[in-house]
Amino acid sequence: MQNFFRIQRLPPYVFSQVQDLKIQARQRGEDIIDFGMGNPDQATPPHIVEKLVEAAGKGKNHRYSASRGITRLRHAISAWYGRHYNVDIDPETEAIVTLGVKEGLSHLVLAMLGPGDVVLTPTPTYPIHMY
Repeated sequence: MQNFFRIQRLPPYVFSQVQDLKIQARQRGEDIIDFGMGNPDQATPPHIVEKLVEAAGKGKNHRYSASRGITRLRHAISAWYGRHYNVDIDPETEAIVTLGVKEGLSHLVLAMLGPGDVVLTPTPTYPIHMY
């Protein structure tokens, strides 16, 4: 099998290590309060699940969204920031939808930085942020 340069540089995934430690602690009978990945500890409310099922049944939703994200979603995000933080965000030029913070920050940095640029990252961090 070919060894890939970037894959060889990846450190162990911190959440896998934390998961292993949690399993070991639970096996020892320790009570764990998990502040790890931010996974919900409650079921998704039924009305949200129903809307997702409804949306999944519509053929028009079986396509890729626009690369910047669904227009109505970008407008809703911009309005939310306006209500909660009293800032104006232009949904056409200042809002984008990503799969999550890891993807969003990684793509932002890849788009903005050039050869020789230096970035400070916190530790622990997501492995992708080390690139």
